[in-house]
Amino acid sequence: MASGPSKPTAAELEILTVLWSIGPAKVRAVYDRINRRRPAQYSTVLKFMQIMTEKGLVRRDETGRAHIYRPARPREWTQRQLAGELLEHAFSGSAKALLMGALSARKATPKELAEIRSLLDNYEKGKR
Repeated sequence: MASGPSKPTAAELEILTVLWSIGPAKVRAVYDRINRRRPAQYSTVLKFMQIMTEKGLVRRDETGRAHIYRPARPREWTQRQLAGELLEHAFSGSAKALLMGALSARKATPKELAEIRSLLDNYEKGKR
């Protein structure tokens, strides 16, 4: 196994999102969720999850007959890592440019804007 989780690919992130949503699960449950949204092959999902175990993105409990998979890291940790990488690579380290890019990509709801304002206020007060 890798010493630390690597950056997930888009397909791996889809699997992680399912696991964060439903909790620890067998490959079949992950496959069923993905297959509801788009056509998928069970063997492909299984192979991805095996690779993700090797990469340290998921952990596999092998004590039972059917293996149970769980994310190695919480969603928030992964999101911070991906956002930090995106911030550095695509926005030259500018948080303002990242926020403006996000807001211009999709119209934020009034509730989201209020939450962003609250987060910024708390950040300025040192409450992160």
